[in-house]
Amino acid sequence: MNLFTDIRALVLQAIEALQAEGALPEGLATAAVTVEPPRDASHGDMATNAAMVLAKPAGKKPRDIAEALAAKLAEDPRIALAEVAGPGFLNLRLDSSVWQALPAAVLKAGTDYGRSDMGQGLKVNVEYVSANPTGPMHVGHTRGAVFGDALASLLAYAGYDVTREYYINDGGAQVDVLARSVYLRYLEAHGRTVEFEAGTYPGEYLIEVGAKLKAQVGDKFVDQPESEWLEQVREFATDEMMGMIREDLALLGVKMDHFFSEKSLYGTGKIEAAIESLTEKGLIYRGVLEPPKGKKPEDWEPREQTLFKSTEHGDDVDRPIMKSDGSWTYFAPDIAYHYDKVSRGFDMLIDVFGADHGGYVKRMKAAVSALSDGRVPLDIKLIQLVKLFKNGEEFKMSKRAGTFVTLRDVVEEVGPDVTRFVMLTRKNDASLDFDFAKAVEQSRENPVFYVQYAHARVCSVLRKAVEAGIDVSDEALAGVDLSGMTHEAELSLARKVAEWPRIVEIAAKGHEPHKVAIWLNELASDLHGLWNRGHDEPELRFLQDDAAVSQSKIALARAVAVVISAGLGILGVTPAEEMR
Repeated sequence: MNLFTDIRALVLQAIEALQAEGALPEGLATAAVTVEPPRDASHGDMATNAAMVLAKPAGKKPRDIAEALAAKLAEDPRIALAEVAGPGFLNLRLDSSVWQALPAAVLKAGTDYGRSDMGQGLKVNVEYVSANPTGPMHVGHTRGAVFGDALASLLAYAGYDVTREYYINDGGAQVDVLARSVYLRYLEAHGRTVEFEAGTYPGEYLIEVGAKLKAQVGDKFVDQPESEWLEQVREFATDEMMGMIREDLALLGVKMDHFFSEKSLYGTGKIEAAIESLTEKGLIYRGVLEPPKGKKPEDWEPREQTLFKSTEHGDDVDRPIMKSDGSWTYFAPDIAYHYDKVSRGFDMLIDVFGADHGGYVKRMKAAVSALSDGRVPLDIKLIQLVKLFKNGEEFKMSKRAGTFVTLRDVVEEVGPDVTRFVMLTRKNDASLDFDFAKAVEQSRENPVFYVQYAHARVCSVLRKAVEAGIDVSDEALAGVDLSGMTHEAELSLARKVAEWPRIVEIAAKGHEPHKVAIWLNELASDLHGLWNRGHDEPELRFLQDDAAVSQSKIALARAVAVVISAGLGILGVTPAEEMR
């Protein structure tokens, strides 16, 4: 049930009726016709731009069309008032019976209320986290993990077939550095004194890994040249790090559907196959790039390279895919990885990257456009930095990690629910301040507490009702007569609940799960507002002397709780049944 979709359908029917009468010409495009909440709530429950959209192609004044539409819409019993405003906007007020019927619809659908078929089962690959397997996940990875996971859940809720994917960057030089760092810890486990040179990983998290390597191979690699142990230690260290990363993700409630190894692209013909695909399209050539901006001519050595003609697909410059020595650039395996995604039949790709990958967006979009002949869109979401604060000061260090705050540090400090919700209170491309004290503060200023408290308040009402012998099962509440729900505060809360299906589709379409968190805070505010008004206006209290009246009040509150539960489920947060 989506009231905005229903009323839009009613508007389209009115347009068709006017066309049948000859008041409007046939063949008008109506895709841009919208029905949404008015900017000013005092103007009505919904507003449509239909007259403004149709005026020019119809050759009529917007206000004339709006007045004709208003007359048609007023014939429907759901429309209490259709009022023309300004140059031709049409404001609608719905009959109270529409809002009175809403709680029952929510309770019958449960947490499926708001679920959409917008995605039509299209296959979407959401790649997120993809941290280098060289150490524990830090707070920046945490935000990317939460965002990607919530986005995947949001898209699934909106009707897409979603695959959550992690790309293991285990094919680059950083994994060799990891192997050398683990080898030093391995020597330490054998009682040797070692020194961590610049560029190695000195974090204490590798002490246990070195000890595990010793337990597995004994002194086999002690005093041996690197050529004897590098490959085996690299594989061992990568497996250990990925085990640690999986544990960290599990702490956060993140579970991937698929892990893809970069290393699997090398020596298997996959990179060559991807480049051959681009070659067949005439997009690979030998050439010399212009000097980079800011480089003086004497500092620039022009050399012939193998290039991808990415400018034909929206990039600023063509990109090298093979070095002059015949080895692949870092871009080549990324092309091959996305070629693999396209080959797996995904209809849409979403990559969640750190903010430092901003310069990578155009080239990767160009590659996917070329590989899929423009069929598969790629959306790259950049995750801005997180600043941590504790006791009013910026918090930067983690002894175990050596140089950064880990995901585990954050989750152990405030819990996974708080971590996830706070990480979603800002848009992904905006920086975020995470204050440990505020994150656990029980106040209106803490959004996760405020939303959880709203759900817990409803649960408290349900418990008290049960104690009073009132049947508050969803089945019973869905059958209650709500015709007595006429107070503006109650109707206003019902209007807010009605927005939920629309919010789901808007957030899913824009790939913006933060909009769910923000809207849930607004819904919680409305619930708390109604609760507080009950202190001064007893008729608004959820528990009344009459059991039937109590049920009618509780039905609305329970509908709010159902929607909060659905929204928190998308965000990966557990609804609270009581606050302590």
